[in-house]
Amino acid sequence: MIDIEKHPCFSKEAKGKYARVHLPVAPKCNIQCNYCKRDYDCVNESRPGVTSKVLSPEQALTYLVKLREKMPHLSVVGIAGPGDPFANPVETMTTLRLIRREFPDMILCLSSNGLNVAPYVEELAELKVSHVTITMNAFDTEVTKDIYKWVRLDKRGYVGVEGAKILLEKQLEAIKLLKMHNITVKVNTIVIPGTNDHLVGDIAKTAKSLGADLMNAIPLFPVEDTPYENLVEPSAAMMKEVRAKIKEHIKPMTHCARCRADAVGLLGKDDPEAAKLLNDIANMTVSIDETRPHVAVASQEGLLVNQHLGEADFLYIYKETSSGYRMIEKRRTPASGTGNTRWEALGECLNDCRALLVGGIGPSPSSIIGRTGIKIVEMTGLIDDGMDAIYKGKSLKTVKKADVFRCGAECSGSGTGCG
Repeated sequence: MIDIEKHPCFSKEAKGKYARVHLPVAPKCNIQCNYCKRDYDCVNESRPGVTSKVLSPEQALTYLVKLREKMPHLSVVGIAGPGDPFANPVETMTTLRLIRREFPDMILCLSSNGLNVAPYVEELAELKVSHVTITMNAFDTEVTKDIYKWVRLDKRGYVGVEGAKILLEKQLEAIKLLKMHNITVKVNTIVIPGTNDHLVGDIAKTAKSLGADLMNAIPLFPVEDTPYENLVEPSAAMMKEVRAKIKEHIKPMTHCARCRADAVGLLGKDDPEAAKLLNDIANMTVSIDETRPHVAVASQEGLLVNQHLGEADFLYIYKETSSGYRMIEKRRTPASGTGNTRWEALGECLNDCRALLVGGIGPSPSSIIGRTGIKIVEMTGLIDDGMDAIYKGKSLKTVKKADVFRCGAECSGSGTGCG
C-alpha cells in the first residue's frame, strides 16, 4: 500500500523521517529558461539542474535497489532532471514502469515544466504516480516570453509571445488532466525580482482555480552565464511577503531545499556515500532479460537506425553471435489504421526482443509497447552502434544523443526547483 503521507517534500511532518531519491535519467530539455544552467558531472554545486551522473532506466532501478537496502526509510522516488522528464519521455516512462514493478509500495513523483506532460497522464495514473510538480512562472504571455528564450515542441522551436502562448496552453492542459486523474499537483514559481514577483498572488489564485493542491515559491538563484546572473536573489523578507500572498489563495510549501537532480537522503541532508554508489552504477553494464535474445530495428535500408516506428512496414530482427551481430529476419509490422490495437499487436510479436531501436516513436506506441518489458531506444546512427549499446552497454554517440548535455531549457532539478 502506498502511503502518500510519507512524502517529505509534500508533508512537513515527514521531512525528518523519510528519505527521497531523485533519479537523474532525463538529461534533455525542451525549453530554455533564463535562470537555468544545467551542469553535468558537477559535485560541488547544490542546486536544481545539477547532477554528477546520468543513469539509464535499468541502471536507475539497480541504484534504487541498492539504496533501499541501505535506507529502509526511503519512501519516495522522483524524476526531476537534470533536464525535463517529458523531454525524455521514453527514459522517464521506462524508469517508472521498472520501479513500479519492483516496488509496488513506493511513492512516485515527477517535476516538469508541463510542456509535454499531457500525452502521458493516463499511464502516469495507471502507474500510481501520486505527485507531479509543474513550474509556472506567470500566466501572462508578455511576462512569460521574457522568462524563456525558446520553447521546443514536436521538433519545432518557438520564441517570443508564440513560444510563451504554447507553453502556457500546455501547462494549463497538464494541470487539468492531472487533477482529472486525482494526482496531487504542486505549482512551483521561481520568484524573479522585477519580472514576476508582483504577480505571484495572481499565479496562486489561478493555480487554485485549476485545481492545484499547493504552491511553492522559490527565490531566484542567480547562476553565472545565464541572462539573470546579475539579478539579486530575493530577500527573506520579500519571500515572506510572497508566501503570505500565496496563502490567501492556496496552501504554500515552506520547506523547499532546492535539491539537485541526483539528491538522495533526508530533505536538506543528502547522503554523502550515495555519490560513490551513483558513480559505480553509472559505469556498470546492467543486463537485460536474457530470455529475450533479439533486438528489433526500424531502418530504411538495413544499415542505419533512421526510421520512425509509425512509418515502418517491417522491422529488422537481429541477434548477437560469436562472429558479431546477424540479421535473422525482416518481421512485418501490423497494418496501420487500427489505432492502438496496432501497437498492442506489435508488442506481442516482439516478445522475443529485449530492445527496439527506432528513429522516432510517439507517446501511444511508446507507452503500449514499453509496458511489455521491451527497452525502447530512440536514436539515429549505425545499427551496430545500437547493438553495442544493448548487448555491451556502450554509450550511444548518435544524432539523437549529441545534444544530451547541451544546456537547454527547464532545469527541473528536484520537484522543488527549476522544473
